[in-house]
Amino acid sequence: MTLLHINTAGDQVLRKKTEPVKEINESIRTLINDMAETMKTASGLGLAAPQIGVSLRIFIIDKGYIDFSSLPDEEKKNKEEPFFPVAFINPQIIEKKGQTSISEGCLSVPGYHAEVERAAEITLKYTDIEGVERTLEASGLTAIAIQHEYDHLEGVLFIDRISNLKKSIAIKKVRKYLQNIKNNGDEIENALYGKP
Repeated sequence: MTLLHINTAGDQVLRKKTEPVKEINESIRTLINDMAETMKTASGLGLAAPQIGVSLRIFIIDKGYIDFSSLPDEEKKNKEEPFFPVAFINPQIIEKKGQTSISEGCLSVPGYHAEVERAAEITLKYTDIEGVERTLEASGLTAIAIQHEYDHLEGVLFIDRISNLKKSIAIKKVRKYLQNIKNNGDEIENALYGKP
């Protein structure tokens, strides 16, 4: 598996609406596996193809972390947090219900978190990595993560959903983060966020 470069706020690939995947072949599966490795290394909850410079309708989320985080604290004590990436290909949100908000972060906006309003429940149609068409009803952190990653496929970052003042603060923090990596970053940080 290959560790991929993560694009950050300001990179134009993050602003493009993505193209559908025409065929799920070995190249697509390799891309998804590399995305999973990159997401895990970066300690992310999700990763969309535009974030690694590929303008295709693919994202992944770490269902293992989501399921683990929903357990009561007593149950977490004796368990190791599993890593279980799930791929969503050509996803389409077909229904949204309710409203919720949570403090979100993003691998493409490193070092910044902000409260974002999202639908509390969603219904999603998508194709899995084996080419099977599926429908998923999701709520809680799963619904929020899916909406966040789905936004990436539409050329939208979570900072587009907050005030202009907070957005400008976020962009300054990203620049500072990248400068710190350039000056002091370790090997992994440079692999993820250094010059591609």
